[in-house]
Amino acid sequence: MSQKMTQYGDPVIEAAGTGGARIVGIQPSVVKIDPVSRVEGHLKMNVSLESVGGQLQVVDAWSTGTLFRGLEKVLVNRDPWDAVVITQRICGVCPISHAMASVLALDDVAGVTIPNNARVLRNLVLGANFIQSHILHFYILGLLDFMDGPDMAPWAPRWSADKRLDAAAEAQLLGHYLEALAMRRKAHEMGAVFGGRLPHAASFIPGGFTASVSSSRISQISAYLGELIPFISNVLLPDIELLASFYPDYFDIGGGRGNLLAFGVFDLNSSGTSKLLDRGRVVNGSTVVQAVNEAAIREQVTHSWYQNGTNDLHPSAGETEAQFPKLGAYSWLKAPRYSGAAYEAGPLARMWVNGDYREGISVLDRHRARAFEALKVAQAMQGWLGELQVGGQVFQQNSAPSSGTSFGLTEAPRGALGHWLEISSGKISNYQVVTPTCWNASPRDTAGTRGPIEEALIGTPVSDMAQPVEVLRVIHSFDPCLACAVHVMRADDETEVCVINPR
Repeated sequence: MSQKMTQYGDPVIEAAGTGGARIVGIQPSVVKIDPVSRVEGHLKMNVSLESVGGQLQVVDAWSTGTLFRGLEKVLVNRDPWDAVVITQRICGVCPISHAMASVLALDDVAGVTIPNNARVLRNLVLGANFIQSHILHFYILGLLDFMDGPDMAPWAPRWSADKRLDAAAEAQLLGHYLEALAMRRKAHEMGAVFGGRLPHAASFIPGGFTASVSSSRISQISAYLGELIPFISNVLLPDIELLASFYPDYFDIGGGRGNLLAFGVFDLNSSGTSKLLDRGRVVNGSTVVQAVNEAAIREQVTHSWYQNGTNDLHPSAGETEAQFPKLGAYSWLKAPRYSGAAYEAGPLARMWVNGDYREGISVLDRHRARAFEALKVAQAMQGWLGELQVGGQVFQQNSAPSSGTSFGLTEAPRGALGHWLEISSGKISNYQVVTPTCWNASPRDTAGTRGPIEEALIGTPVSDMAQPVEVLRVIHSFDPCLACAVHVMRADDETEVCVINPR
């Protein structure tokens, strides 16, 4: 899908300090990119451009999820065990993370502790999903913002502004783009060894896992890692450094506030108290890691197309009641906040919280941290294989209670993911999902505070208003997934169907 961009015609929404908003008219400096392509789902970005010190740059931004988010409605009145299957259908890129969040909530509400084999098997399938997603992001979703490539899809049509790579660098990256397609497929195949299939695994169940552990399956995983680890080390990481050598200024672009949030992922013990990537948060790029209190999370909807009576609710009490149109609203994404503050989620947040990467917060730092994380996860997977017991227990018998509440916090490749569950009379009575892109691409909140991507865009230089590729580079560095953030649309009775070029 090519970019569609217009400079005029969109209303500009001005958020007041009290959280109110009003339509203030049309400004020639407002650029709309709709859709932002090479993201999963439907994202629109409006940016206001002004000349600052002789340089055109972004001075304001509005992030819009353009579809109604309603998957939680699908889960109500269903058997609790259905949640693992249904929530994976939120997204085909990171379904395993939804399986993990859902199954953690169900394990908790059932009061069951899973066997060690099951913990490791879950980690292995989730790890495979992380690796394929990280390879996908750099080569297939993000890299095209920086280079031309051949005159064919998906490289064309394209914008030509601010392309700096020389012929040798282009040739190297193009060759590795094709290699990355094969490596991503291998990561998918690796996850399916124990997952049964990917992208949507059939193996995550409350109380454990469905796959048995055999020596042959362990050898298969090891063989895949024997190819993927060298690719990450010898191709992906050097390619990011090559890109950085041509675009060093992107270590200073796209920083945002520096608030970083991670729920933690890859349990290293049965209690979940030890993780490969820790839970924590930092404020304003600090190296001091603070604790995460799940009770401090709220979802705000002042500038979202949901009923104002559902504003500032904890996800366990969250509601998904649409209100469209709505004065001052401009997105179907809610605005998750932690103690009232906007937080960035993702590989950079995880690696920063974990102390593995603290070079900076920027476009290129996000790419770097993602690649370093891919290597860390792949190497950990090689070690986890040694923890598996061939023929050992993978499931602990359990049953869903007739009533109860619980939640599951984990990480998707794109960042912090939470599922909140309520059971009444043996059925799901409420279910809420807060995804990474809801954190990152959220609209303004009640106080008028921009979401993380909106804030990261402020100050971004733009060389050509007609081709604002610099804006795309910032957005894509977050690897947004609107498939997770917005879920469902339904045509109403008055919708008109137009046939193009009928025969």
